[in-house]
Amino acid sequence: MAAAEQASLLPISFEAFNRLQPRQKLAAMMALAFGIAIIVGAFLWTREPPYSILFANLTEKDGGQIIAALQQQNVPYRYSEGGGAILVPVGQVHDVRLRLASQGLPKGGLVGFELMENQKLGISQFAEQINYQRGLEGELSRSIQSLAAVRGARVHLAIPKQTAFLRDEQKPSASVLISLHPGRTLELAQVAGIVHLISSSVPQLNPINVSVIDQDGNLISQQADPLKNAGLDPSQLKYVREIELSFIKRIEEILAPVVGSGNVRARVAADVDFSQIDQVAENYKPNPNPDTAIRSQQIAETGANSPEAAGVPGALTNQPPVPATAPITIPPAPGTPGGIAANTRTPLNFSKNSTINFEVDKTIKHTHGVPGVIRRLSVGVVINHKRLLDKDGKPGKAVALAEKELKQINDLAREAMGFSQTRGDTLSVANAPFTAEEKELIPDTPLWKDPQLIALLKELAKYFAFGVIAWLTWTRLLKPVFERLAKMVPPPEVEAEPSAEDEALADAVEHKQTYEHKVAAAKALAKQDPKLVANVIKEWMGAGGQA
Repeated sequence: MAAAEQASLLPISFEAFNRLQPRQKLAAMMALAFGIAIIVGAFLWTREPPYSILFANLTEKDGGQIIAALQQQNVPYRYSEGGGAILVPVGQVHDVRLRLASQGLPKGGLVGFELMENQKLGISQFAEQINYQRGLEGELSRSIQSLAAVRGARVHLAIPKQTAFLRDEQKPSASVLISLHPGRTLELAQVAGIVHLISSSVPQLNPINVSVIDQDGNLISQQADPLKNAGLDPSQLKYVREIELSFIKRIEEILAPVVGSGNVRARVAADVDFSQIDQVAENYKPNPNPDTAIRSQQIAETGANSPEAAGVPGALTNQPPVPATAPITIPPAPGTPGGIAANTRTPLNFSKNSTINFEVDKTIKHTHGVPGVIRRLSVGVVINHKRLLDKDGKPGKAVALAEKELKQINDLAREAMGFSQTRGDTLSVANAPFTAEEKELIPDTPLWKDPQLIALLKELAKYFAFGVIAWLTWTRLLKPVFERLAKMVPPPEVEAEPSAEDEALADAVEHKQTYEHKVAAAKALAKQDPKLVANVIKEWMGAGGQA
């Protein structure tokens, strides 16, 4: 019934609207337009396009310039809840970014070498040096910010003034402050890359004099501790880690088919020698040696006889000696014929020189050490208890491995790691039950804080608000207007059957009304055009005279 009544209100309202005065019609049309505008506005509000981030973490200066540019371009914008980002409709994000980039926005809080483009004539050398240093710091900061994990960076350079005295010369230094994105970290290789980027951009800057800290104040460019990792650089540490992982993989792969993939854990500690040694050794064997060959030998012997002094000292002593006569010896001396012995005497002066040259026995050994040699391996292996099968073939009670099985596992692990007793390797195999891993209890997010639920409720709230606004507009504004217009139309009356007297009276009244209407029309015509009326009367009178 209510729907039928509301349907009947429309034609009655339109009929009543046609009978209103112009001022009343204007008021009704304004009320109707206001109601329609409210409903359309509410509908468009529910159909509002989603907004996306245009720029975030802007400086106040850049933010103001971007807002002014958006207002000039008639681009709708919003702020995020924390005010740290500017939002625009999703479909216009890339277009607006390109248009702002053509205007050089955002400029950022850092200045680069564009600072040198506006140098004034007559600027001092000190100011020019300061501008150059600021530009260099800005360019380095922009380069570091291009890394994916870096959200912002600041570079501070300490460049001392050049001096002509070497003993007073100071080396430059640099400090870098890095702000990382949430949940992101920098690897050691990336930190080393940043350090070398800074040191390579500033003349005479030693990488040791570059300090890098993160947003929490942690020094991430500290030098390697020689007692901790033997001064290894990131590449060497990575190489050691790869060696350890390769041994772990080999051990677990060979033991997994025996005990199961989830029942073995292995860890390897590798001691790797990265020293590179060039050694030359020259060895000589001791001489004489029976195996040593004689290269050359020289022997020289010399001897001389001198006469013995005899007689009485005087003149006879100075006379030449008489010819010697060989005495007769009985029996004859061996080697003398006829018993006559040779006049032999032992020389009083005798010398013998011998020179022997042996071949030189020399060994030259050139040793070139290759870096990355494994000096020692320490391996630990843990095996889980095995589970016995019950009658139904299902896993049952867990028991320790037998001694024979442990020995077999030990031998397999030795072969997989390439165990060397000479190298000093160690291997430890333990059998213990594994404890079930407890999942980290992450506190559940309350239902009223669930982001997805909140977004859904906001979307539903829009449609609910649209329905409420439309219902209030109809019930409080449009429907009362239509009802008021409907009341202005008189209800239809029931017509009774007319009697003969009523019909006669109606005819008389109608005839009278017709006569009076004709008389009034004639009077009006006589006032408007008297000549025409006079001519008509003349014609009537002339026609009557002839008749």
